[in-house]
Amino acid sequence: MFRHTGSSRTPQHNIRLAALLCMTAGFVNVAGFLAFSVLTTNVTGHVALLAEKMVQQDFATARVVGLWMFMFLFGAFLSSFIVNNIFHNRQYSYVIPILAEIIILIVVAGYGYHFNRTIAETEFFAGSLLFAMGMQNALVSMVSGSVVRTTHLTGMFTDLGVEMAAVIKRDDTDKTELKGKIRLRLIIIFFFFFGGILGGYLFGILQYHTFFIPAGILMVALFYDVFRINAIRLARKLTH
Repeated sequence: MFRHTGSSRTPQHNIRLAALLCMTAGFVNVAGFLAFSVLTTNVTGHVALLAEKMVQQDFATARVVGLWMFMFLFGAFLSSFIVNNIFHNRQYSYVIPILAEIIILIVVAGYGYHFNRTIAETEFFAGSLLFAMGMQNALVSMVSGSVVRTTHLTGMFTDLGVEMAAVIKRDDTDKTELKGKIRLRLIIIFFFFFGGILGGYLFGILQYHTFFIPAGILMVALFYDVFRINAIRLARKLTH
């Protein structure tokens, strides 16, 4: 799911990646909003909010919003830097960004109950989640060759609209690849939406412990890609 890149990557790899990570992003987005009253998976709304606060000369709030935008950017930068510059074995270069995201989610889940809605605490918790989502989005984009985006849907709906118009166009071109792209877009949208519903529902029951769930989902993804592959290799060695 993560380890296949370039020509070795198939549409099925992207579908599994989209389903799992988009569900995680949708989950974190809604649970993060309910927990901290901040959207934590994209920066589009924060740009508008930053402009509004600057016009109102509310520079204290503008600084906080600017910091959140920077944290998403820094998460994307750091994830990309780790994948491209640190690991010599690029097959497992995704491990550190995913582990970092898991740790952040666990910290938010464990210490969220101390949240008293002060500016400093909102800055910390929301900024941490934006950093984690920036890391995830950059990693998934690199792994999938910019085919999959997991943390926001604006581009997905735009591409879906363009591709749906193209697929119903009457001509003699083969539309198999185009239909595959439409399928992937619909999977991304569905699982982001499903993750949001799940995150909102479970937050009402588990409160801040809800963030243990996306951390667990990511652990499953790591197990599938790392430990399962190593187990298969070991089994092959033992049988030969």
